[in-house]
Amino acid sequence: MIKVGVCGAMGKMGKEVVKAVCNSKDLKLVCAIDTNMIDTMVCPDVRVNGNLKSAIELYKPDIMVDFTQPKFVYEHAITCIENGVKPVIGTTGLSDEQIEALKELTLNKGLGCLIAPNFSTGAVLMMKFAQMASKYFENAEIIELHHNQKKDAPSGTAVKTALMMSQARSDSFETGNCEEVETIKCARGAKSYSDIRIHSVRMPGYIASQEVIFGASGQILKIRHDSMDRQCYMAGVLLAIKYIAEHNEFIYGLEHIMN
Repeated sequence: MIKVGVCGAMGKMGKEVVKAVCNSKDLKLVCAIDTNMIDTMVCPDVRVNGNLKSAIELYKPDIMVDFTQPKFVYEHAITCIENGVKPVIGTTGLSDEQIEALKELTLNKGLGCLIAPNFSTGAVLMMKFAQMASKYFENAEIIELHHNQKKDAPSGTAVKTALMMSQARSDSFETGNCEEVETIKCARGAKSYSDIRIHSVRMPGYIASQEVIFGASGQILKIRHDSMDRQCYMAGVLLAIKYIAEHNEFIYGLEHIMN
């Protein structure tokens, strides 16, 4: 039985993770951490604890799933790793430097760690299809659309998608573009890897959507994924928990463990 903790347990994603873990025959929820609604019962014998380190020391989870906020996730991950707990991180907003630092720390500690910008299998396939298409198109941009309570922009999924696309084609994705002048700053979005522009939309009504647009003379290719319910992420979260419990590897992206 894999002992699991959930950090950010009272958030929208955290509540879904708590429910999924409690309903799994292979997993046992041993602690729930959140600074809100402390002492709330989330499932039999598990109450919300307000302090991550004390919860680790008291309940000794094997895995800690983190769905919190960008400003806290890096510190949470370090606390877990330094205390012998393997992190499964769904919180986005980590910088490339922070991801590299976590990779080095987990390797030094001999622990597993999985960071996934998106746990939806459909979203991961969208990212892989975009990577495949990048070999054949010289121009591409990304539009990501999320609910208006999402704190970081662009989304981790968009950043990861751009990284994967740049790995398939290292030269610029703005081939042939004219010299541009933005009369309003950032009107053309933010440049990421290989000059891929990312446009972020924040709007009530969305959960998470992303569209990758490829263009060439006489044709447009659009690859889009929409999440309508947060339950769609749970199969990926459970897959990540079970995989990292058995492997001492650093993994960035759910695609690396999807068969």
